[in-house]
Amino acid sequence: MPVRTRVTVPLQFADGFATSAEMITFDGLSDGKEHLALRLGTPGEFPLVRLHSECLTGEVFGSQRCDCGAQLRESVERIGATGGYLLYLRQEGRGIGLYNKLDTYTLQDAGLDTYQANRALGHGDDQRSYTVAAQMLGDLGATTIDLLTNNPDKVSQLRKNQISVREVVPTAVHASPANRRYLEAKVAHTGHTIALPV
Repeated sequence: MPVRTRVTVPLQFADGFATSAEMITFDGLSDGKEHLALRLGTPGEFPLVRLHSECLTGEVFGSQRCDCGAQLRESVERIGATGGYLLYLRQEGRGIGLYNKLDTYTLQDAGLDTYQANRALGHGDDQRSYTVAAQMLGDLGATTIDLLTNNPDKVSQLRKNQISVREVVPTAVHASPANRRYLEAKVAHTGHTIALPV
């Protein structure tokens, strides 16, 4: 069976929000990594799904250079309210890894944006593949979904991998003085649907 383990885990975030999630592991994932699915609430016919890439700096240490921690917190609550899955994907730094991501920060401090910094180090703008996410959703029987995202590439890749995205639901905007330039680059370079405040 592709699903390896299911275990319910109580969750509590720094702001006090608490819930529980069924954490699901898988056998035979196409990239060999240890990705997780969190089943939140009671998924219906069209579960709300978030593809969330790991971000140690933002989620564990509270880095303000990105919006990843805030998006994770928001997604858990919103998916839990309607029922669905959060796929936690081990693709740190848009697929370039933790050390390389921190290397790009030094170039961003020198004036490059997040995508220019990736290219300066010989990486692509975004090296993430969502093929494994489509495999996980298929294993869960979630082949027609509503997708919680601002990233059009996630929609495109899932559809190419036989997952029907019925509706795209945007996340909130988590802008701050520390991450505004990062968010502006996401809008300009990769067409993220982020309505930044003027």
